[in-house]
Amino acid sequence: MLSLLLFSLLVGVVASAIIVPFLSVNNKKEPLSFNRWVAFGTLTVISSIGVFIFYYVTNLDRNWTSLWALLLIVAILGAVVSQGMERKIKMVVSLAALLVGVYVLSAPLFNANKKYETVAMTQKVEITAFDETKTPASVPPKFARNKMKKAFGQVPDTSYYELGHLQIQKVNDEFVYIAPVEFSGFFKWFNGKTTPGYFTMSATDSSDNPKFIKTEMAYTTSSYFHKKVYRKMRMEMPDLIFYGDVQLEIDDEGKPHYIRTYGEFITARNGFNAKGIVMLDPETGATKKFALKDVPEFINGAVSPEAVSLQNSYFGNYIHGFWNSLVGKKDVKIPSDEGTEANVSPIFDAEGHMYYFTDFTSPKEGVDSMLGYALTDGRTGKVTYYTGDLEESYMDSQGALQIIEKKFIEKKWNGEMPVLYNFYGEASWLTPVLDSNGFLQNYFIVSAANPEISVFANSPNEALKLYKTALQRGGSTVDGSSDAEEAKATITAMRVFKERVGDFTLVSILAKDGRNFLVSSEVEPLSIYVEEGDQLAVTYLETGELFLPVKELVNNSVK
Repeated sequence: MLSLLLFSLLVGVVASAIIVPFLSVNNKKEPLSFNRWVAFGTLTVISSIGVFIFYYVTNLDRNWTSLWALLLIVAILGAVVSQGMERKIKMVVSLAALLVGVYVLSAPLFNANKKYETVAMTQKVEITAFDETKTPASVPPKFARNKMKKAFGQVPDTSYYELGHLQIQKVNDEFVYIAPVEFSGFFKWFNGKTTPGYFTMSATDSSDNPKFIKTEMAYTTSSYFHKKVYRKMRMEMPDLIFYGDVQLEIDDEGKPHYIRTYGEFITARNGFNAKGIVMLDPETGATKKFALKDVPEFINGAVSPEAVSLQNSYFGNYIHGFWNSLVGKKDVKIPSDEGTEANVSPIFDAEGHMYYFTDFTSPKEGVDSMLGYALTDGRTGKVTYYTGDLEESYMDSQGALQIIEKKFIEKKWNGEMPVLYNFYGEASWLTPVLDSNGFLQNYFIVSAANPEISVFANSPNEALKLYKTALQRGGSTVDGSSDAEEAKATITAMRVFKERVGDFTLVSILAKDGRNFLVSSEVEPLSIYVEEGDQLAVTYLETGELFLPVKELVNNSVK
């Protein structure tokens, strides 16, 4: 607060010195009259109060470049009320301030190339195959939020609070959604002072129930005045350039921390390049600054989704400069707006590292072909752009959502949070399907290159099992993360488990030699008759997985 007062006073003094005339008409210095000192002092007080209110309310950074508009206004006023040589000097100052203003306002017209170069995406063809022994973090945030709202009775003094912003994170090797409890208004904050904690829920298991974690937080996004997180960070770091919302991150001990991404302008006061985070303890207000390379291990989203979305727009639009993004649009790629956070979707790799996913499509209307997709490292901001198989045309996320809408048109179900995975060597969209009330109904997988190959089931893993057999039927190569060779064997069924998934039955077979096989009635309709003790001749793929996919099955025990 003291720094803002000093800053406001300094700006007020300079503004008053520019506006109030101090030289006589004949350009000779004369003793200052009392009136001029009164005018100077009065204007200083008024200017300082105005500057203080403006910066306190807007929370704007206090870099000198943020004062260009004020400088232009006071320089013009100073030139108007002055005469003689003093007017000429202040007119020069006005002209300089005008040039600065033109530079600042016109920056987007000439810094497009710098913006594009700042992103510097590494390019590859395809992401690595998904490890099907894992469960993707595919519980949609809308569904998780609905469940948290229904569990809000766990919060003490419920009427004081509401559910805050939802985000995904890895905590103790588990993927979870985190949502802080926030104040529901000014008077609730005035009476309550602190919020009681936050909710957590699995991001991989839709049957998980939200848990309320008690921990008092005095500094929150819904607090007021000096207790508001945004303002506290600004008071501690007055000159930093922030971009994106404040996010809540939980360490492995369950302690919450608010973080916000800071960086630098690309040119003038335009563009943004992330450089680090500011982290605030919501209990004590203690604030620390970290460069991206020094961010604590438990932080997943050091680069805000808003900053990632901005970078994607630079990469997609400015490949040939600013004017090409408006006219001609040669090689322009439009980032998708189907993401769950600021048009991007957080996903995790096999090691639990978080990335932001975005697909790019053509600027031409009516085209749902994907031109590529990007994964941005949530901790470092480094981006990899994947072109996909250039010999095939991939459907974009909007196309996948349209297929789901048509598939369940009578039930009025819709997809949310489509993410592209490499399932068994096939680029595939995995999308949760919700009903009109926001409740999760199933998971839908569709091939990006062959939209006629699609399945849905009650869980991602069940859908993957069906998808594997659907790919086999459709002629695709199911190879997981390695090349799969076709093999034949004669086995004896020691245990048989049948599971109804969607419109078909999955038959799991434990052979007497210890191997496990999986076959769908969609591939082999007569597999539903397999019983323990049957002698089976199977043709399967050597994928190295626990359950080997069967392409053909003959039951020698059934005549």
